[in-house]
Amino acid sequence: MKKLLLIISTLCPVLSYAQSKKPAPSTYDVLIGTYTTGTSKGVYVYRLYEESGKLSYLNEFTNVDDTAFINPSYLCVSNNNKFVYAVNESTKGGVTALTFNANTGKLKFINNQPTQGADPCYVTIDKDQKNIFIANYSSGSLAVLPVNKDGSLSPVSQLIKDSGIGPVKDRQEGPHVHMAALSPNEKYLLYTDLGTDKINIERYHASKPQPLTPADPAFVSVAPGNGPRHIAFSPDGKHAYLVQEIGGFVNAYAYDNGKLTQIQSLDMKLPEFGGNIGSAAIKISPDGRFLYASNRGNANDIVQYAINAENGQLSFVARVPSLGKGPRDFSIDPQGKFLIVSNQNSDTIYVYRINQQNGFIGGVVSTLKIGNPVCLKIVSAE
Repeated sequence: MKKLLLIISTLCPVLSYAQSKKPAPSTYDVLIGTYTTGTSKGVYVYRLYEESGKLSYLNEFTNVDDTAFINPSYLCVSNNNKFVYAVNESTKGGVTALTFNANTGKLKFINNQPTQGADPCYVTIDKDQKNIFIANYSSGSLAVLPVNKDGSLSPVSQLIKDSGIGPVKDRQEGPHVHMAALSPNEKYLLYTDLGTDKINIERYHASKPQPLTPADPAFVSVAPGNGPRHIAFSPDGKHAYLVQEIGGFVNAYAYDNGKLTQIQSLDMKLPEFGGNIGSAAIKISPDGRFLYASNRGNANDIVQYAINAENGQLSFVARVPSLGKGPRDFSIDPQGKFLIVSNQNSDTIYVYRINQQNGFIGGVVSTLKIGNPVCLKIVSAE
């Protein structure tokens, strides 16, 4: 009897842990940012079902009477899933704060702030919801806006203006800040400048009135004329990967405490490719085994690489057509089952099934017709 009680008491903590462990969500919300110059009118929310990969309409936020809410092209969602922030990509430059109900998909207006720059094209938020960071593309600046407890935004607290040019005269006549990415531990912020071929590196102190200060070194350069665009960190935080819009290359870096050391640069294009280049998005599978990057221009495909777990280097696996024009963005669900692609120039969104053993992009399981889809964000609906 004593032996039986001992066995039961030994198993109880294990059973308790298994029962308390939260299961993976079976449904997600897909938030879609768009350009409103065509048939789209704002931000759309769809439900993604993990069993099938099907999408169903939930809600939308158009706010057509507010002229400030135009071209909500890029979005970010707060860590608690209660707030959404959308850039308003125009020469005036604005960002809109919205409340978000993940269960219903409903979005409600909170407030709007100028970004003190032209054509903001990217927004991200820290985990503690202290600040958002905006990439003002045309004016070549990075803006920081404090986030209030109710999710509203205060005016710009810090504006960093980049300077310089690159060798591609029609694309690099001046700075063009394209993205801002916090390091996994959020001690640093990296932001790309397509116009000057640099990845700028800033220290981040969330509680300071001006939270960003230059790191040492303050930037790393890429090959002239490549035009750095978006960055993705590996799940373990030891490597960072950069897609370069103008050159069509993916760079791999070792990352350590704000320092980037390039270890590889791969050409995404086929050897015989002679069309227009326009590399766009870069994402890593949730398990960290595979990297994907999209090409626009005349290629319109998604390239898959395997990631070496020991040294972070990439090896080519496959390329898959995006089935549309201008795959501006794509996103992978947190369980790694589906890859969703937004083809901006053909008004289409496709949901592909991912083979979780080898990372291959498989058949299409769902499609949507939405005007000028740009950004895709996937969050838990539960």
